[in-house]
Amino acid sequence: MTAELPDHPSIVPLTDEERYGPGALLTPANAITIIRLLLSPALLVMILREPSSWAAVSFWIALAVTDGVDGALARRFGTTRSGAFLDPLADKVLVLGAMFALVAANRFWVLPVGLITIREVAISLFRTRLGRQGLAVPARPLAKVKTLVQELAVGAALLPPTGDHPLLAVALLWTAVVLTLVTGAHYLIDGRSAATRLGRRVAT
Repeated sequence: MTAELPDHPSIVPLTDEERYGPGALLTPANAITIIRLLLSPALLVMILREPSSWAAVSFWIALAVTDGVDGALARRFGTTRSGAFLDPLADKVLVLGAMFALVAANRFWVLPVGLITIREVAISLFRTRLGRQGLAVPARPLAKVKTLVQELAVGAALLPPTGDHPLLAVALLWTAVVLTLVTGAHYLIDGRSAATRLGRRVAT
């Protein structure tokens, strides 16, 4: 008689949700985000050397487009806590870095860039505070418009046909300032409302 061989369990591939859970770090979306962070300094150097050039605006468009790519990958494979931190960080490093490089190149005035920076830093600190309370306030659709206008302002300053005639870039920049401050106020109102509701639930 021959001994029966034990049945070998079948190998079941992991699903995307199992492979990339909320605590995952090495995800496709995070890989794109980290690449954006690593390439941002190269763009800043290009802007400082030649503020308006086809090379700089092409590089800027490529980095800006990848913002949508990592967002699509995050929706495809699932969002993670690390991605929720890295993606906004990459956005701010890229946009604010490019704006300050344009300030150094005398293409942007420091006042509107400073106002945008103050808002972004303040909201980042506020989001961190809410996160410690277990709260996450989703961004309104207007916040996406704000980001787009910021990117268009930088692009208009880098594009050779419009870079030497800064009226369009300056108009877009001030539009971005208005949208940045309005969306910042919205976020503060929504965040405080959520914190108040949470406090009432805890107290009861």
